[in-house]
Amino acid sequence: MYKNPILFIIKTLKSVFERPFFFSEIIKQIYIIGADGLPLIATAAAAVGIVLGLQTGATLHRFGAQKYIAAIVGLSLVRELGPVLTALLVASRSGSGITAEIGAMKVTQQIDALRVSAISPLNYLVVPRLIACTICLPLLTVIADVVGIIGGGIVSVFTGLSTAGWYAKVTAQFIEFEDFFPGLIKAAFFGGIIAWISTYFGFNAPRGTQGIGKATTTAVVTACLAILISDVILTKILLMVFP
Repeated sequence: MYKNPILFIIKTLKSVFERPFFFSEIIKQIYIIGADGLPLIATAAAAVGIVLGLQTGATLHRFGAQKYIAAIVGLSLVRELGPVLTALLVASRSGSGITAEIGAMKVTQQIDALRVSAISPLNYLVVPRLIACTICLPLLTVIADVVGIIGGGIVSVFTGLSTAGWYAKVTAQFIEFEDFFPGLIKAAFFGGIIAWISTYFGFNAPRGTQGIGKATTTAVVTACLAILISDVILTKILLMVFP
């Protein structure tokens, strides 16, 4: 029924505006994708911020420009690393879970049971996950940006490349509110990609446990590739809007 990916996307977008709306399922998915995934996102962002601070600090120190470490770390995270890192982690963690869950429901004929009960599988299974991913990705990205910047600041202070006050001052000076927009737009778009790809492969998972495992692996790989490719395109477009 949902073999064609283009028709699947079109039907999903149409279902977003159709009743019934399963608000409880949306809240549940927001908690699973957002709250449960927060520790992983925060840990990864802190690690990236620390490593970025170490690498950037060492390079800038050679040119006597280590005082600008905060600007480079902050802008790199806010405009690029934050949304991409968050999307890849969510695709690996939550995307795989979505595909496996829907694939298992297909194998155990629970999706057929929904149709018999006059409940649209798209409205009940896809739309809540699409909305949850689109909402959670920008929020998780903001948290990743903040944690990463703090991580870069901590390593800068401990290595003597900057003081806490100067790091905060440079961050506020060089990172403006509009710098967050490109990253948040990317994050929302990545959220849609993760939800569509994960649910699509879940609905089309082959029968059997091996089929579900194969569909899950394919969904994660496809989502990660789609995120990286779309990031290149979005970066080019957004640079014209937010230079």
